[in-house]
Amino acid sequence: MYKNKILLITGGTGSFGNAVLKQFLDTDIKEIRIFSRDEKKQDDMRRYYNNSKIKYYIGDVRDFNSINSAMVGVDFVFHAAALKQVPSCEFYPSQAVLTNILGSENVANAAIFNKVKRFISLSTDKAVYPINAMGISKAMMEKIIIASSRIASDTIFCCTRYGNVMASRGSVIPLFIKQAKENNIITVTDPAMTRFLMSLEESVELVLFAFQNGTPGDIFVKKAPASTVGDLAQAIIELFNSESKVGVIGTRHGEKLYETLLSREEKVKAQDMGSYFRVPSDNRDLNYDGYFVDGKVETSASEDFTSHNTNLLTVPEIKEVLLKLEYVQNELKAIGNEKGAYNGF
Repeated sequence: MYKNKILLITGGTGSFGNAVLKQFLDTDIKEIRIFSRDEKKQDDMRRYYNNSKIKYYIGDVRDFNSINSAMVGVDFVFHAAALKQVPSCEFYPSQAVLTNILGSENVANAAIFNKVKRFISLSTDKAVYPINAMGISKAMMEKIIIASSRIASDTIFCCTRYGNVMASRGSVIPLFIKQAKENNIITVTDPAMTRFLMSLEESVELVLFAFQNGTPGDIFVKKAPASTVGDLAQAIIELFNSESKVGVIGTRHGEKLYETLLSREEKVKAQDMGSYFRVPSDNRDLNYDGYFVDGKVETSASEDFTSHNTNLLTVPEIKEVLLKLEYVQNELKAIGNEKGAYNGF
């Protein structure tokens, strides 16, 4: 499937882009294009990988010409470029619109123009029942990608939707670990708040599953477990033998008590594919007259798929999950080097 093909990753200098590179560099893919606006991160990647398969393109998804020129000859696109921080999007919602909505439309239009074969866009649980600017902008991004799937004759457009990626840039785990290592207060907004737990490798697996199994307009969701933020903090305190205590600082701008990966309406039509759900696109056209005559009844599922009703991990189970993360392993090793011990792990 990948032989002699060209893959473009928007926002490719981020955590996801680096994880995808590790998956694809040893395949027989012809070329991987990293598209982003940060020349420093691109230069860091260039020096780190030193691989002729990787090509770097400076540009911004807000600028159609820059993304369109980078997409000439491309076979596959993973669209990861986005503003992802909830508080910053709350304070600058127009910037979220420019990048997450209009920028995504530019990327989709460029893919159609250049006859890209497959296009996978990365979304978030915050796009379901959104209450913050980031979630609203990603929900609109999903609508744009699904709408593009209806008009594209050469390109298969799909979305993936997942929760927080553990230890990724800007996530809470690195902050908690730093606070635990320094024996400072672990700053928790609400201990009862629940969040899905997903590793970076699992996020790449979800995208690859969508890539291999998607039909136009599909949304793919992984059946991820979750934990309370309080239990996550406690697990980190125990892992690092820290003397830290949990301190409740209150909910930040735009935060939810729990996250939703599938709405009731999506869940009732979702196809169970083992570790994943596939939500097919609504392929009705704007001629609703036929439905008044023939009718089509779809009842809602009894509940959404949320971080409150999925498999909630215990503190020991969270510790097992954390110990699989390379970031956590390295942090524990660093303590071992400093103290002459490895905290029993």
